[in-house]
Amino acid sequence: MKVFRNIDDALWKDPGCTSELDYTEQTSWILFLKYLDDLETVKQMEAVLQGKKYTPIIEAKYRWPVWACPKDANGKLDHHKALSGKDLVEFVNQQLFPYLKGFKQKATGPNTIEYKIGEIFSEISNRVQSGYTLRDVLEHVDALHFRSQEEKHELSHLYEAKIKNMGNAGRNGGEYYTPRPLIKAIVQVVDPQIGDTVYDGAVGSAGFLCEAFDHMSAKAKSTSDHKTLQEKTFFGKEKKSLAYVIGIMNMILHGIEAPNIIHTNTLAENLGDIQAKDQYNVVLANPPFGGKERPEVQQNFPIKTGETAFLFLQHFIKSMKAGGRAGIVIKNTFLSNTDNASISLRRKLLEDCDLHTILDMPGGTFQGAGVKTVVLFFEKGRPTRRIWYYQLDPGRNMGKTNPLNEADMAEFVRLAKTKGESANSWSVDASAVKTDTYDLSVKNPNRAEEAPLRDPKTILHEMRDLDAKTKGLLDNIMALLK
Repeated sequence: MKVFRNIDDALWKDPGCTSELDYTEQTSWILFLKYLDDLETVKQMEAVLQGKKYTPIIEAKYRWPVWACPKDANGKLDHHKALSGKDLVEFVNQQLFPYLKGFKQKATGPNTIEYKIGEIFSEISNRVQSGYTLRDVLEHVDALHFRSQEEKHELSHLYEAKIKNMGNAGRNGGEYYTPRPLIKAIVQVVDPQIGDTVYDGAVGSAGFLCEAFDHMSAKAKSTSDHKTLQEKTFFGKEKKSLAYVIGIMNMILHGIEAPNIIHTNTLAENLGDIQAKDQYNVVLANPPFGGKERPEVQQNFPIKTGETAFLFLQHFIKSMKAGGRAGIVIKNTFLSNTDNASISLRRKLLEDCDLHTILDMPGGTFQGAGVKTVVLFFEKGRPTRRIWYYQLDPGRNMGKTNPLNEADMAEFVRLAKTKGESANSWSVDASAVKTDTYDLSVKNPNRAEEAPLRDPKTILHEMRDLDAKTKGLLDNIMALLK
């Protein structure tokens, strides 16, 4: 489908949109309003068939067919009614956005579509400066439809491609995108069931929740199952405005009508305030790497650390019900760091949870991130007895032209069920872990240890030192011969 490419081409010409992140943000709010209009049309048709009256959420003046793409009798754009140029931009900025922002106060609760409308339009603004560019984009989006699951499914793939492009676009774009083959493998191994609640407190573009929805939808047998998946299963929190909007849109395109995502700083919540009613059966997440949190945020956690990912790990453990399961991506340095917080956190993980699997990912899995990662799989409520390690070896250097694929993950997913031994997998008894450091480093006993590649600068410095020593010896010899 060329529509998304045409939208990007139009936005590329606008001075207000300067990167892939801007293109996705601006496409998202316009897509959301078109989705909302299609949703209202479907609900109105359903009401008519049931002999009921339907009151639209959006007032007539602000509905898509009135301001965005009014049509003439032949179904073509009515140029006499359609706003363009300066008039269109003024209407969007001064009337449409303030009206939609007001929905947050009108909503009966945060899980309603009305609240989502108010939250989204409180968090972003229209960056498109040219009304003629905006007119082009509106007409492209008008060609898209959200009325059937097939149409949404096709659009979800296109939208995922946009998110992936954001991940390669710099400006911290990578935080919006976790490789989908990795997410799919994690979901398959954790295997959430209908009736489970699934939580991601660092939701980003909602890749984990979308994949879990697809995984669980295949198991839905009844109308009640589908209603449970729609309303009582998936929960997320996100701090950043753009990620919040993208996460909502991604879940909508995957088929979740009013996503339960809250726009908040997850780490600002005191761990002591999390009660049983706030806990979940399944946690799936890839918390931010390398962030630093302020001292007042650290006060919310028993193990004090500035490392964002380590605070998130404490939050996730606390947010799990007894018997809850988790699959969490984290920097591989977590396994061996010698600071007190890392040691304490590893001890907590081993004593309070069954850390049954550690998946070691190769460098280059996260494009542009420059860090190696592992995935921790654990169950809360019983201590670790045995850890099964799997070291992924795709047999090639990973990167933009050689990204992770599902075939790379297939052996891991298969062996994870039985914790089988292979050239890439082995088990370690928890009693063998040294209690002074709780070091959980990945050391594959089935492979000869490879000498790490040395830094060229170090080699050059050593060569220079050796040259200096050699010169000194030669000078001494020459002095003796005189």
